[in-house]
Amino acid sequence: MDPRARHTRSVLFKAVLALAADRPIGEIPVTEIVTRAGVNRSSFYQHFTDREELLASALESLETEAARPQEPVHLNDSTKPPTELVRFARHFAEHADLYRQALGPHGSARVASRVRARTIAIVQEGIERSPVRRNTELPVEVEAAGTAGAILGVIEFWLSQDPLPSPEVAADWMWGSIA
Repeated sequence: MDPRARHTRSVLFKAVLALAADRPIGEIPVTEIVTRAGVNRSSFYQHFTDREELLASALESLETEAARPQEPVHLNDSTKPPTELVRFARHFAEHADLYRQALGPHGSARVASRVRARTIAIVQEGIERSPVRRNTELPVEVEAAGTAGAILGVIEFWLSQDPLPSPEVAADWMWGSIA
């Protein structure tokens, strides 16, 4: 990617992530995003069709190694969640305000759909890397979709709690819902 395009995308990501942590994406005008990013409106539209696409892409950019399994998932103790699940919960905790807005009742269905698709892909990758599968009768895509749905259901509930329980508690809840 061209360095200027990378820079433009980066400043737009930072701007929308900061703004979307405070209010729903539907309430944030493109003008406010580009002003905060220090770019012009035409630059915005060269990279994104609308605010929701920008926010979905920005959320994807947040997911670093913390969310992706780096090696096979080993379940040494089936009563405790794997460290990958705790890292995943920590990612959501670090960006709790942003995910509350994006996934909450006034969030964007399109953004939530992309978060769901990414979570399914992450879970499927973890299943495929794992030396042992829980249910070999199910196609891996079905197992991944069901597991991701349960995890996201717990995440949405967890993020609605005030005060927010720790990521370790959330990981325990997620693990309990899928183990």
